[in-house]
Amino acid sequence: MTTVSSGAVRAVLLAATFAFSGCGGLEGMSGAPLVHVAEVDADSAKDNSGNIASLSGVIQQNPNDAVPYNTRGVAYAKATQYTQAIADFSQAVRLDPHFGAAYVNRALAYRQIKKDALALNDFNAAIVANPRDSGAYLGRGNLLRNQANYPAALADLNQAIILNPEGAQAYHARGLIYQAQGDHVHAVTDFNNAIDRNPFVSAPYQARGQSLLALGKYDKAIEDFNASLNVDPNNSDSWAGLGLAYEKQGNRDKALESYDRALQVNPGDQAARAGLARLS
Repeated sequence: MTTVSSGAVRAVLLAATFAFSGCGGLEGMSGAPLVHVAEVDADSAKDNSGNIASLSGVIQQNPNDAVPYNTRGVAYAKATQYTQAIADFSQAVRLDPHFGAAYVNRALAYRQIKKDALALNDFNAAIVANPRDSGAYLGRGNLLRNQANYPAALADLNQAIILNPEGAQAYHARGLIYQAQGDHVHAVTDFNNAIDRNPFVSAPYQARGQSLLALGKYDKAIEDFNASLNVDPNNSDSWAGLGLAYEKQGNRDKALESYDRALQVNPGDQAARAGLARLS
C-alpha cells in the first residue's frame, strides 16, 4: 500500500496539539475554563472542513497509522465535534497504546463534555506513556484544581513548569490556586510570569487584578482590568472587577458605568448586580 505521509508530513502531524486556549488550562475569576477550542467563524469552519477531508484521505491510505487519526481528532475538536474527535483519538491509542499526545487530546475532549473521570484516566495514561509531557501534567493539574484538590494540583503544575518553564498556562493555573488559598502575593508573582510569557491573553490580567484588589492596590488593579478588557472587551468578570476597584477608590460614577457594562455583556453577572445594589 502506498504511504501518503512522507517523513516531513508525519512530523507535522505529530506536532499537532489539541490547542485548547482549557479545557485544562487558564481560568477566570469565575472559574470558567479559558483554555477551550477557539470559536470558529464561517470562513474558518470551511477551512477546517477541508482540512478534515484532507486528513480523511491520508487515513484511507494509511489506516494503520495512529498519527493521522490524532491529527484529524484535533481538527474535529477545534470544530467542537467532540464525539468524532474522541473516536479518532481512541483509534489512535488503539493503534499505538504508547501515544501520549493522543491520550492528552482525548482527555481534553472528555473535559469539554464534562466526563472528568475518563479525562483523569487519560491524563494518567499519558504520563505513563511519556513522563516528560508537560501538557499531561498541566491538564491533570487543572482537572484536580477544579476539584479543589490543591496539593495534588500544585504538584502537577510544579512539574509542568519544570518541564516547560516558558509555558504561561501552568503559571496562571498555579496562581489561581494561590489566589483561592488567599495567598495573593504568590498569586501575583505567578500571574506576572504568565503575562511575561504570553501578554496577549485576557485571563491573567483579570486574575492579577483580582489579587491586586485583595491586596488593596486599586490603581494597579484598574490597570490590569483595563488590560484584560483591551484583549477581550466582552469579559464581564473584568468589567465587574473594574467596577469594584473604582468603588474601592470612591469613584461612584465609573464604578456604576463598569457594573452596567458587565451586565450588558452578561445579565447574570452576580458581582455586578451586587455592586449596583451597594451603590443604589
